[in-house]
Amino acid sequence: MITIRTDAWVKNIGQKRNAPHLYLDGLQAIRAGFAPGDKFDVTIDGEKLVLSANKDGSRTVSRKTVRDREYPVIDINSRELLAMFDGMDSVRVVVRDSKVFILPLASESRKRERLQRLRAKLSGGEPMNIGSLSHGGGILSHAIHAGLAAAGINARQCFSNEIREDLMDQAAIHNDAWDAGTQIMNLPMQELAQDEWLLCQLPKLEVLEMGLPCSGASRAGKSKRGLDMMEDHPDVGHLVFGALVILDRTQPAYVLLENVPEYAQSASAQILRHQLRDMGYQTCEAILSGKDFGCMENRVRWCMVAHTNGTTFSFENIAPKVTVVRMLGEILDDIPSDDPSWREVSYLKDKQNRDKADGKGFGMQFITPESTSVPTIRKGYAKGGSTDPRLRHPDNPALSRLLTPAEHARIKGVHPKLIEGLSATIAHQELGQGIVYDPFVAVGRRIGEHIAAAASNELHETSGLQRRSPGVG
Repeated sequence: MITIRTDAWVKNIGQKRNAPHLYLDGLQAIRAGFAPGDKFDVTIDGEKLVLSANKDGSRTVSRKTVRDREYPVIDINSRELLAMFDGMDSVRVVVRDSKVFILPLASESRKRERLQRLRAKLSGGEPMNIGSLSHGGGILSHAIHAGLAAAGINARQCFSNEIREDLMDQAAIHNDAWDAGTQIMNLPMQELAQDEWLLCQLPKLEVLEMGLPCSGASRAGKSKRGLDMMEDHPDVGHLVFGALVILDRTQPAYVLLENVPEYAQSASAQILRHQLRDMGYQTCEAILSGKDFGCMENRVRWCMVAHTNGTTFSFENIAPKVTVVRMLGEILDDIPSDDPSWREVSYLKDKQNRDKADGKGFGMQFITPESTSVPTIRKGYAKGGSTDPRLRHPDNPALSRLLTPAEHARIKGVHPKLIEGLSATIAHQELGQGIVYDPFVAVGRRIGEHIAAAASNELHETSGLQRRSPGVG
């Protein structure tokens, strides 16, 4: 059995005599079977050049001498032949079966494909494909869809990946960002990333959004497990790898990641920044604060948006200039004053006194209908921990209660249908591990505005009114 060998190099494109110049010497030519004085032809085949040996060829292999030994040299200095690589600093050189293939870098080819696909969808009025990792109940997806729609961009949820079956079932039934064609990927992300058959079922995307678990990045999560770094978490510390595998397969034009602010200083975030750069993206980052958007819960999240080189994005002035101050009483359920949810919780008060005596800074947090903000409500809120915000009784200051799931949803600006039918425990989990809604509607809208601007620039270029600047392409 004959095995065909494949060799590959990355070679720089230079300039010589005011034309692009590609210089192959030594091993690249030798491995292709070329010798000094051999004849060859150069042909253009789509997006690649092919150098083929031909005794009657139009070009001749040159030579150079190093320490009394001759080496073959292939010198291509042609604006016409190298025009397809215009704007590129480097190319792939692949030697296989006695031929030399010169192609764009894989990252460049994929970047071009993303841009061409985006242009084609814009010109054809097709919906943008969205995928979701760590989907939960799809609150982030819902917000991004709402933002894109506000910018006039139609989108469809192509697939959602989530490890929890209960939250995936909830999203499939109640989240109207989904449609009948949305693919359920209810398995661990790291399993999906290794499943070649399932990966082949995933479509190419225009937007991939993900809220990777923050259990190892948050201060509480690191403290609880005694982690030195986020990546030490045995269950979620490594998920950036799976996310990048799926991202590479789906090739989105835009990528959105949200997490706790501490995630920005993690090794995973640095891997993302550098790998996305090498995949042909630019990254933009911002800290989004709920209060800046008029939200009652001042949840603070780090957000990264990566956009394909040739597209645009900016977080500048994304928060509204004017917001309306609301009081908690405007969104409270009508809970009777004698309802059993009003409790004295003496055990929490006793714990607070013990913590204070021990010099710990933890304490109970009480809110009233007159409150204009609410402390961050965590995933385990239904357990009623010692620092979870509690609503004071209107008449008896010794009593208080936890907020209902519906109140929790309103505080975060989340549509109540997304938690419809869930138990209080699971509803608080879905909401507590999610986002404050309005900031991410704004991010989705900003992505949509940049996509729409790209469409406008494409139209102008096609009609001859102006050259594209600075949108897609």
